[in-house]
Amino acid sequence: MGMKLTEAAGTQELTEEDVEAKEPEEYRVYLVNDDFTTIEFVISILMTVFHKSLPEATKLTLEVHRKGRGMAGLYSYDIAITKVQQVHAMARQRGFPLRCTMEKA
Repeated sequence: MGMKLTEAAGTQELTEEDVEAKEPEEYRVYLVNDDFTTIEFVISILMTVFHKSLPEATKLTLEVHRKGRGMAGLYSYDIAITKVQQVHAMARQRGFPLRCTMEKA
């Protein structure tokens, strides 16, 4: 927040300048298709990590399967990187090679 010093009638007063707050940059998080991760596991990831409903998760899973990848969500950097790490950790724990990527929106 910017501050400026003003002088009025021999005294000094510290006032705040109006500063425009910038929105944080957003990142798209994608799930990437592979030939080994089960559809059920991808659906569970979408419901658990990305808080999708069963119909949304099913639709997105089919998109990932058909198109090679599907956008799971749009997040600020910190949230996006956390979600990517969660997906990778859960997939490795279950022995799946599921990949999750992010790119600037």
